[in-house]
Amino acid sequence: MTSTDRLRRALGASLLLAGSVAAPAVLAQHVPATPVPATAPTLLPVRVERDTGQVLVTVPAPDSDGVSPRFLYATALKTGLGSAPIRIDHGMVGDTQLLAFRRLGKKVAVVFENPRYRSSGDALERRGASADFPFSTVAMLDVAATAPDGAVTVDLAPLLLRDTMRLADKLNAAAKGFKLVDSLSAVDPGSVKAFPDNIEMEAVQTYASDTPGKEVDTIAPDGRQVSFTVHHSLVRLPAPGFVPRRFDIRSGTFATPVYEFNTPLGAPVLQQYANHFRLDKLDPGAARSRVRQPIVFYIDNKAPEPIRTALAEGVAWWNQAFDAAGYIDAFQVRVLPADADPQDVRYNMVNWNERRTRSWSYGGGVTDPRTGEIIKGNVVLEGLRLRQDIWIFEGLVGTAEENKGTANDPVRVALARIRQLGAHEVGHALGFAHNFAASTQDRASVMDYPFAKIALNGDAIDLSDAYASGIGAWDKFTVDWLYGQPAAGTDPDVAAAAKADAAQRAGMRYLTDIDGRDSSLAVPGDSMWAEGTDSPADLAHVMAVRRVALARFGPGVLHAGAPLADLRRSFVPLWLFHRYAVAAIGKTLGGVHYSYATASDSAPPPTRATAVEQGEALDALMATLSPAALTVPPALALTLSARVNGNADPQYDSEVFDTAGGAVFDPLVATRA
Repeated sequence: MTSTDRLRRALGASLLLAGSVAAPAVLAQHVPATPVPATAPTLLPVRVERDTGQVLVTVPAPDSDGVSPRFLYATALKTGLGSAPIRIDHGMVGDTQLLAFRRLGKKVAVVFENPRYRSSGDALERRGASADFPFSTVAMLDVAATAPDGAVTVDLAPLLLRDTMRLADKLNAAAKGFKLVDSLSAVDPGSVKAFPDNIEMEAVQTYASDTPGKEVDTIAPDGRQVSFTVHHSLVRLPAPGFVPRRFDIRSGTFATPVYEFNTPLGAPVLQQYANHFRLDKLDPGAARSRVRQPIVFYIDNKAPEPIRTALAEGVAWWNQAFDAAGYIDAFQVRVLPADADPQDVRYNMVNWNERRTRSWSYGGGVTDPRTGEIIKGNVVLEGLRLRQDIWIFEGLVGTAEENKGTANDPVRVALARIRQLGAHEVGHALGFAHNFAASTQDRASVMDYPFAKIALNGDAIDLSDAYASGIGAWDKFTVDWLYGQPAAGTDPDVAAAAKADAAQRAGMRYLTDIDGRDSSLAVPGDSMWAEGTDSPADLAHVMAVRRVALARFGPGVLHAGAPLADLRRSFVPLWLFHRYAVAAIGKTLGGVHYSYATASDSAPPPTRATAVEQGEALDALMATLSPAALTVPPALALTLSARVNGNADPQYDSEVFDTAGGAVFDPLVATRA
């Protein structure tokens, strides 16, 4: 699924945050947020008819294939649903499409082409491969005018009012009958902005249902009609010069799949390109060089302080990895200027998003489907997870130190976690996958799901080193593998494979979601929310922390004046504090140790977990089922027998155990859980 000091608002929008690497003397120029003057060239000539709601663009005369040019087309949400179970979030992006305009008599078709299936052979082979797979016609536009040179002017409104982001499907996954209502939808004429390489547009889309379901009906003012502002970007195709990187299963990266039917016989048809930004050194022959265009990520200016600054600090850690790969000031972080549009495709964004109840954060972006080139990195961070972390730390150490900046200040620790989360999700937007084995190698990556490192000093819990600060050794490898440029005359893919071999020989471990997300998969070391080597000793330590925290659990974990019933919510994550450690140790039973390997590398062959390993794991798991571990102290059970009144809080209600009846807490429910 990424503060030790009181954070300073004075950092401001213009400050570059570069982790432990010195800040550059010259900052990257801010992308202009306002449209270029009417006399300056734009991607296409655009005219907005406010009275009719038309967005008139003029496309050039078609080429020999009938195409009036191709563009990348991307969508994003300006407004969201605010729901955890229904992922319709402010800031989320849709699929990136290769869009073409085709003149068909009196109409111009808007077509999503199918670049996934292709041939790099001669013109006949390319045309033949293209004809073997479908394209999608998503709008048929009327021709408003035709110029003598064959250029045509069309109204883009039918495209902008289409459910490109499949919002109806998302709504209907939790309800029934939602459909886009044309009469309640319209283009926003004031949203249209044209720039040299992109056009940005928005439309209000309304979805209606007589059976909206509880989730939508509770959140929306009227659940029967739910409206969203959908952002559309038309983007110039990237210029030549981008060098795709062949995906390697050992690299810890994401890939764009392409079926290339002109590969030599015996070679695979499926080709995968690791997703990454274009990053070119000014001096390609130098070991260290500045770059033509730095990667700049913007922190959402609607994120409140001190969260905003903590995010900027954590995201800036990535500059450490780029610097280690020989790129000087290649990765930069800024707070989004007040006049900038976060949905504009030119801004790599860390969006701050609120939902009614806590949920996931995620990173991705706009990627050229032909090559894997990342055009826009995009992250959506969810706010209530931070507050949930504070609840968890309060349950461990109480509220006495809160906002004091001490080792056991729950707010300080939660801000340390938000730095990690910012770095983690931006890692996805840079092209990197989860590495759930990193926690077994001394916190080697921010791309793991980190469990707080908690020390015990006698019966005192110590959170001073709960989360690591800075980028990890694995992250430096992945940046070098994905973005590093070899010496002139060296095949980049051969050089990258050699780097993966070297990392493997050095003992770096990489295991990801395919083996780690399901706790029933017997892959030792591939576990989420684990700290340490996933050994029985780690589980024993987690149980000891749980025992100490339960012994002191009571009203001291709440703020003065809070309902005593809030203890029932704080109790659940503490009672189940060991659940991820249990899942991690359980993978040793019947487990197989292996790595992602290729036929010619130096990876050791898979081995079974030994009988000794499995026996020790079983003993550790059985200890969690002892009467002492499963018994809620009687006095605590009575303290937990309290309820609240007033309006229900779904964030509270989502995490309390059922009672025996009324307010009476049932300890056997906790035991069964």
